[in-house]
Amino acid sequence: MQESDERLLIIDDDEMFCHVLHRAMSRRGFEVLVAHDGEQALALARQYHPLMATLDLKLEQESGLKLLPEMLDVVPDCRVVVLTGYSSIATAVQAIKLGAVNYLCKPADAEEILAALSLEEGDPEAEVAERPPSINRLTWEHIQKVLQEHDGNISATARALGMHRRTLQRKLQKRPVRH
Repeated sequence: MQESDERLLIIDDDEMFCHVLHRAMSRRGFEVLVAHDGEQALALARQYHPLMATLDLKLEQESGLKLLPEMLDVVPDCRVVVLTGYSSIATAVQAIKLGAVNYLCKPADAEEILAALSLEEGDPEAEVAERPPSINRLTWEHIQKVLQEHDGNISATARALGMHRRTLQRKLQKRPVRH
């Protein structure tokens, strides 16, 4: 592959999502690389130095949050957008603190991803929710916050929350509740 300012690395364990996003970004003129795990992503980053990347928050056996600083060590000027179907305030804050330029909830289309990658600063016109989150959403957010505080350790998080580990695992396997 030749040098390209338009090189994008997609890091996601969902092969169908990768296929669709690869096709959409290729049509927009991007040179697209795909990795399905952290090791593969780091190898591609070292070899091709992409200037942009999408990173799934929840890879099969690893956290995208743990991979993010490693990616930025390899390619410090890479603009990374974290994508997730398991969004929470805690993980969004951590992603930004760790160097992501943006954080998007799945499903996100190519245009939303491009906008997130190109956004240089915060948007003071961002929409504010009309009503507060539901109690179920607040519960999800709290679990995510405590999970982050315990570095993703399920047993420690369950103890901190005063619930059985299996109950917590079942809650974490479900999609987050919408606001």
